[in-house]
Amino acid sequence: MQRREFLATGSAASLALLSSCASKEATEGTVQQGPLQAAAGVDIAARVNQYASVKLEADASSLRADEKQLIRLLVEVARMMDDLFWRQAYGDKQALLARASTPELRRFLEINYGPWDRLDGNKPFVDGIGPKPAGANFYPSDLTKQEFETAAGASAEAAAALKGQYTVVRRDGASLRAVPYSQEYGDLLKPAAARLREAAKLAADPGLANYLNLRAAAFETDNYQPSDLAWLDMKTNGIDFVAGPIEDYEDALFGYKTAFEAYVLIKDKEWSQRLRKYAAMLPGLQRGLPVPEAYKMETPGSDSELNAYDVVYYAGDCNAGSKTIAINLPNDEEVQLKKGTRRLQLKNAMRAKFQQILVPIASQLIAEDQRKHVTFDAFFSNVMFHEVAHGLGIKNTLNGKGTVRDALKERYSALEEGKADILGLYMVSELLKQGELGGADLMDYYTTFLAGIFRSVRFGAASAHGIANTLRFNFFAEMGAFSFDAATKTYRVVPEKMSAAVAALSEKILRLQGDGDYAGTVQFVNQMGSIPPALQSDLDRVSAAGIPIDVVFDQGTAWLG
Repeated sequence: MQRREFLATGSAASLALLSSCASKEATEGTVQQGPLQAAAGVDIAARVNQYASVKLEADASSLRADEKQLIRLLVEVARMMDDLFWRQAYGDKQALLARASTPELRRFLEINYGPWDRLDGNKPFVDGIGPKPAGANFYPSDLTKQEFETAAGASAEAAAALKGQYTVVRRDGASLRAVPYSQEYGDLLKPAAARLREAAKLAADPGLANYLNLRAAAFETDNYQPSDLAWLDMKTNGIDFVAGPIEDYEDALFGYKTAFEAYVLIKDKEWSQRLRKYAAMLPGLQRGLPVPEAYKMETPGSDSELNAYDVVYYAGDCNAGSKTIAINLPNDEEVQLKKGTRRLQLKNAMRAKFQQILVPIASQLIAEDQRKHVTFDAFFSNVMFHEVAHGLGIKNTLNGKGTVRDALKERYSALEEGKADILGLYMVSELLKQGELGGADLMDYYTTFLAGIFRSVRFGAASAHGIANTLRFNFFAEMGAFSFDAATKTYRVVPEKMSAAVAALSEKILRLQGDGDYAGTVQFVNQMGSIPPALQSDLDRVSAAGIPIDVVFDQGTAWLG
């Protein structure tokens, strides 16, 4: 892929090749100079305590010396991805952290990758800073949607460049130019590519070695599809690595730009064997979706895999604020339709959240006689089927509006997460009917799912997952899928109404996606996406009980020996 910059000017965009130059960070200049102080009324120590510290490690007893060295190299690359995400989310990491007036403030800046609280709607927690730019550091901070759309509308070439997943948008006088990631971040991507090539030489698994070499090439060319395909072809690797610009959550302006992140992983072969059969069931589950035929006419890729892993290291986007506990990749719609996706269940991180957050929440908010239905197996399965459900539904609109992702713009992520949640629960009920989940109790899944809503709405309006869970809580409340006991201040699943609510919400979301209905999606989010006062009161009780909102990791490679 040829690396170049595109220039788009006003209403009559002209395209030209420009030399690469370092851009001024779009967000860091909004902070006044001098020592940083907490904003008025913000208790930084209490904010830090919203996160439970978890030691992240895995069993290294079976790893050979070369595998341990491979993991160390991959962690080095992950740390580079971390630095890249800092630049995308804020700007100069070291300059910001050096100005923190207390250790607690420095720690909270690190957790949030900047001075905006990700669990509080990205509100600033530092004195003298304004709101976080919706486009983070992907675009000029003063860019308007109208200005961008005018420039992108000049030609197909301008649109492809400015809206590209792997470009940043910068000003050049009165013009906008698209700079490829490989140029904007070349100072870190080039050494990251070199480390990946070193790691490939240590990889005993041929598929992993091939993937690492192709990913190194992607860092230098911005062409990620060959490495995505190679990643899907890996079948026998015990060590796994996800790294690069992947999710678009950080771009709250348009949802076009992808953010850097990384996971270093060790496969749990025993658990993976138990999960293998479910991915093969996707085509049949697709045919049974509760929507008209047109909304399920696409056939999910049948080469999908489902495995369990212990995470060695988180970095970048996936480590910011609330932490990811499962992965479904690649996001490339062409790759998904051709080969499917891989679903990675992050078992050690998942268990930490279950024990430290979900169980304590259930003890506060779930009816006492239903708490026995909150189980780790149900939590694991709900998360697992959430990831599998990303492969269901439709990727391309029915009316020529392009992909669902493009049609729904910045609202895509929240609706897609909502789809995966609700279709995951739909899948559970269908598989139970088919006898594929053994003697499991549907109430375990329903009750654990309800407790999970209370866990995830606390991620706030800045999180796609937080919005998705708020939408679902309000929709379920309207349909009577749960009841509330004012005397005990607890919630109870109403199973006979829960199944109807699952079907209705599934159809609602799948129609919005298939129709590429941006206006309808905005209306749905505006109508259902706010936490009602009664629920907020319950969440305040959870916080007052000292139950953390999420986790932070004590991670590194010291445990390798």
